[in-house]
Amino acid sequence: MLASELKDKTPDQLRDSLVALKKEAFNLRFQQATGQLENTARMRAVRRDVARIKTVLNQKAAQAAAN
Repeated sequence: MLASELKDKTPDQLRDSLVALKKEAFNLRFQQATGQLENTARMRAVRRDVARIKTVLNQKAAQAAAN
């Protein structure tokens, strides 16, 4: 997921994506704990996508407060 793609989305769409990614992260952690996780790199990608979404949400909030 690219930051430029995220900047085009509305805050509601970003929050929905954030919820979906957090659910996926939970499922990945559960799979890792039970030894069923095959793609360990996906955990890192999900964590980074969550961080990107949070960053864009904070930028949009700061921009809205400044206006």
